[in-house]
Amino acid sequence: MEPHGLTGIADAGAFLARLTRLDPGALVRLRSDPVAGGRAGLWARLPWSVLVTRGVAGAGPDDATVSAAELLAELDRGGPALPARRDAQWRWPLPPATGRVVETMPGADLRDVAAAAAGTLRSAESGGVGGRAVGQRALRDALLDHVAVVVTASDSRVEVTQRLVQAVVRMGFLGRSAGAESDGVQVRVAGRWTGLSGPFGTAWSRSVDSLMLSPVQDQPNG
Repeated sequence: MEPHGLTGIADAGAFLARLTRLDPGALVRLRSDPVAGGRAGLWARLPWSVLVTRGVAGAGPDDATVSAAELLAELDRGGPALPARRDAQWRWPLPPATGRVVETMPGADLRDVAAAAAGTLRSAESGGVGGRAVGQRALRDALLDHVAVVVTASDSRVEVTQRLVQAVVRMGFLGRSAGAESDGVQVRVAGRWTGLSGPFGTAWSRSVDSLMLSPVQDQPNG
């Protein structure tokens, strides 16, 4: 039996519970933190193509991908076992370990942005846009792609979309108290990745132009 190696059960459980409500079939990747000894990062991909991560106490299993629901069930019953590995099913790159903070903003502002988007969605679903009906999926995609925050720093423009805002809010990364002093959220960049880092976790998205595929030479089978 391979152990999961997590000791921050409450923190891991909170992350997994939110994740599985958003995606019951989600995978979670556990990666030991070589810098902060005795801690592991939990990584997952949300249905709207954003990576989320939270650090928890416990060395973890070095690097393993498992079912989020199965790991949550194991933690809920106080078990020490790592569920069956699904390493081959993890297909997404992770942002670079190093990056920089370009802005810090109040978490309350992001809550307001998320609430406004939810209100817009409800209004458009019931009354359409400009008097015309719009498909729910198209409407949601348009809202998620909307640039909610723009940060200009060092002659660079950093765009934060609703995808990131919704991720930190719906994963509970802002905490419960809008007025808490620790409620600040950092806007981060790491290579072509943009992140929002709250008190309880970070959400990352990668710019679309970095997702372009290049043809592979001399590979007749692709």
